[in-house]
Amino acid sequence: MNRCRFADARLPGVVLPRARLEDVELTRCDLANLQIIDGRMFTTRLVNSRLTGLAWIDCGLRDVVFTDCRANLARFRMSTLRDVIFRDCDLTEASFQAATLNGVLFENCRLAGTQFSQAKIIDARFKDCDLSGVGGVESLRGATVSSADAQSLVWALASAFGIRIEG
Repeated sequence: MNRCRFADARLPGVVLPRARLEDVELTRCDLANLQIIDGRMFTTRLVNSRLTGLAWIDCGLRDVVFTDCRANLARFRMSTLRDVIFRDCDLTEASFQAATLNGVLFENCRLAGTQFSQAKIIDARFKDCDLSGVGGVESLRGATVSSADAQSLVWALASAFGIRIEG
């Protein structure tokens, strides 16, 4: 799909192998449980959309903006994200396992329980996010976290390093 705009589209559970989206805008769309394997997404905006359980596996995303999306349980495993913005999104229990994050910004997002195991962080920033219970915290090496966000990482970091916190 190239140079398309979709509003209120419903594609829950659809499987799109090797899909390519370029210059696409998706607004108020339901993409829950959509599966794309070995796909590409360039210069695309997703706004106020439902992405619960969405699976972008082994895909490439570049110049993509997710705004006000519900993407809990979404999977970006083994994908490469370059110059991607997640703004005001619910990414609770999402997975970026073995993904490469280069120029990725998470701003005002809920990332509680999100998995980053084996992720390769080249440049990722977390600003005003809930990072409580993040998995694979060791893989966040190279990320920039605002001082306020660092507070929500304390328990995950302590657990990763075998530190007990008494209260």
